Amino acid sequence: MNLAKSLTLPKILLLLAAIAAGFLVARHFWLGPKVTAYAVQQGDLQQTIVASGRVLWPQRITLATEIIGRVQSIPVSEGQQVKRGQLLIQLDDADALARVKQAQSAVMQAEAKFRQLNEVLLPTAQENLKQAQADVNQLSEQYKRIQKLQRQDFASQAELDTAKRNFTVASSQLKAAQLAVRSNQSRGSEVVLAHANVTQARANIQQAQVQLAQFQVLAPEGGILITRSIEAGDVAQPGKTLMLLAAQGDTQIEVQIDEKNLGQLMVGQKALVSADAFPAQQFEAELAYINPGIDAARGSVEIKLRVPQPPEYLRQDMTVSVDIATGFSGNTLIIPTSAIQNANTDSPSVLVVRQQRAQRQSIRLGLRGDNQVEVLNGLQRNEPVILSNQKLITPGQRVQVNNERSP
Repeated sequence: MNLAKSLTLPKILLLLAAIAAGFLVARHFWLGPKVTAYAVQQGDLQQTIVASGRVLWPQRITLATEIIGRVQSIPVSEGQQVKRGQLLIQLDDADALARVKQAQSAVMQAEAKFRQLNEVLLPTAQENLKQAQADVNQLSEQYKRIQKLQRQDFASQAELDTAKRNFTVASSQLKAAQLAVRSNQSRGSEVVLAHANVTQARANIQQAQVQLAQFQVLAPEGGILITRSIEAGDVAQPGKTLMLLAAQGDTQIEVQIDEKNLGQLMVGQKALVSADAFPAQQFEAELAYINPGIDAARGSVEIKLRVPQPPEYLRQDMTVSVDIATGFSGNTLIIPTSAIQNANTDSPSVLVVRQQRAQRQSIRLGLRGDNQVEVLNGLQRNEPVILSNQKLITPGQRVQVNNERSP
């Protein structure tokens, strides 16, 4: 009776609150703390490697002149698409052009001399040879006849001497005519010399044409002219870079990948790429090259992606983000990566809620996505797994699943 009288309303309310708190504490210890768990899902998982890279063409060609000369004209501008063999820079070539014309004239003269040997000199020499042979035959007979008459005292010694002298002169002329014919034939000295002159003249014109070509800078390949550092009227110095040409070919993307991902890479894998300047637009690429060496300083491996259809906005050296698809698994069990403990060891595990208790379960992992991972065995669909950052939860502890959220 005295107790009932001593309990006022505030005290009663305070007592009820204490009883309720005690009940909640008891319930907490009995049922366990509340945890946020994720239900094991079944679906498709795409494994990717994400990295940054830069756009590049297969090669950059540095253009320069081989000679010193004043720039006469530059018929192209920066950013222009050029074709193979197109004129890029024209130097003043007046002197070189004059040397080419002079060499062409020398070739014409040498060839004319050569034709003259075949068409005029050789036939003339052959006719002279015939005439000389006839003269020798005639004077030989005359000399023999006078010898005979002189022995019979019908001809004087002076007549014999004259006949002999005429025969000797004719014989000398015959030898000269024979030599002239031989020298004007195909293997004769005159023909050989004339042919040598023609060959030399043609070589001179080729040299002059080569020198003339040095006054022009032509595009060695088709491509885009990136930069130019010279204007008309400037003096070009040999070997100094005047233009930079990005040659045509497959646009490529160079990427440095962490070497730990090397085992996932394979030539032919597809990728999605977006330029940092145009993040909302994506285009396709394909893994075309994996460097066999490792950059020890950075712990990375260089790869190159081929872009079959580059967008118009893509530019040399642009920074891009690359998402390489390295694996796909369909209709598989999936859990969030954040639920795995010891993920990078040979014994990964999770805390799974079974019969209101947290149990440590060893699992075998498959493909790994950005935020999800494939579970090959150890779990079943819809089982709740606890995030690994909930450190106070221990195996065997009773827990209450606050909310089973999908990954």
